[in-house]
Amino acid sequence: MKTTVMVTGAGGYIGSILVPKLLEKDYKLKAIDRFFFGKDKITPHPDLKIIKEDTRRLRPEHFEDVDFVIDLVAISNDPTGELFQNETWQINYLSRVNTAKMAKGFGAKRYILPSSCSIYGFQDKEKIVNEGFPTNPLTTYAKANEKAEQEILPLASEYFTVTVIRQATVFGYSPRMRFDLAINGMTYGAFRNKKIPLLRDGTQYRPLVHVQDTTDVMCLLLEADKNKINGEIFNVGRNENNYQLKRLAEEIKDALPIDVNIEWYGDPDERSYRVNFDKIEKILDWKAKWGAKAGAKEIYDKLVNGELEKTEDTISLDWYKELVKWQEIIREVEMYGGILKI
Repeated sequence: MKTTVMVTGAGGYIGSILVPKLLEKDYKLKAIDRFFFGKDKITPHPDLKIIKEDTRRLRPEHFEDVDFVIDLVAISNDPTGELFQNETWQINYLSRVNTAKMAKGFGAKRYILPSSCSIYGFQDKEKIVNEGFPTNPLTTYAKANEKAEQEILPLASEYFTVTVIRQATVFGYSPRMRFDLAINGMTYGAFRNKKIPLLRDGTQYRPLVHVQDTTDVMCLLLEADKNKINGEIFNVGRNENNYQLKRLAEEIKDALPIDVNIEWYGDPDERSYRVNFDKIEKILDWKAKWGAKAGAKEIYDKLVNGELEKTEDTISLDWYKELVKWQEIIREVEMYGGILKI
């Protein structure tokens, strides 16, 4: 019997990279998502069961024969979290706590919570924080992640392995592409306008991790010795990828084969944190492979060859707004179950 993994948020930016990796490793998958961005981001496979469902409405049958859970589902990024605050609390916190409890109750053996380094919020620029440092979440997105961590970690037991990963800011190409992430957005700006958009004032620190690296960690945690990971939190990234954003923009500028300028925007960003990644490197003998320059070049090359383009659904907040707008329009004009065809 193959091991079955439930992946929530399977059609998202990270999920659409993770799902084929797990299939290549010979797992069976239950891929659960609302698929706001389309089902075409995941290729059909005999060992893949696609389940269109909201994680706030999961039922016992969803957990039948599930061995492991990777609970990726989330309303992602701070602007979206602030516009949809109630929904962010419901999905990023309450639904994931419920999923973890149901997984444990129905006999799953492992549960992985992909959280975020954003829960460190603002830290002294002289400090490099590790997993034991006090958190300081500043946004709804970060606060919901922290609450999920706090309620899920105590579920760990001898028979139910729980692991939290605090991911650095993710970058890199994905079938469900996002250009509202630092490196991705900077690279697109350079490609389209020969200008790298940079949020003021550029001195703020961010840790970064490529989407291929963080999904490698998730696969590793399904196989790792449970005594090393049960009840543990791991920062996921690499020490060399702690960047002040102005330096990051300069590195991207140097990595691309075109002349670009930096274009400042917005109010000064209060979020700033440098993160230590020694724990995961020591305990799991893992080190991230991707750097900022390679990630920017990857995206740039796909833009140049036409494999990738910026569309409305590559900016999460814009796409959610568009869906809400059209839902209201359709409700207004729909009659008898249809528009023209009834």
